[in-house]
Amino acid sequence: MITDKKIFSMLSLCQKAGKIFSGEFMCEKSIKSKEALFVIVALDASENTKKKFKELCNSSQIPLYLWGTKEELGRSIGKDDRASLAIRDPHFAKKMEQLLQDILGS
Repeated sequence: MITDKKIFSMLSLCQKAGKIFSGEFMCEKSIKSKEALFVIVALDASENTKKKFKELCNSSQIPLYLWGTKEELGRSIGKDDRASLAIRDPHFAKKMEQLLQDILGS
């Protein structure tokens, strides 16, 4: 699907620009420090991981989307499987939210 490719490309660009945190520890840390502006958690992440990030993002008022698989998220940023990604650039965060809203029909 074209929109999926756009999302993966955008994640790759974020990584190249150094505007993304990946992995549960770094994402959690970035949310708590208010650096994260947008979070993606893999659909195949554990229920505990999904619950933890929903609570963290709700309390910090950070948009959270459940999308993709751990393999897809990791591959899109040139790394191994990743259950979570956090974007720390306002322009990338806004674009990612628009793309995900388009694909998920939110």
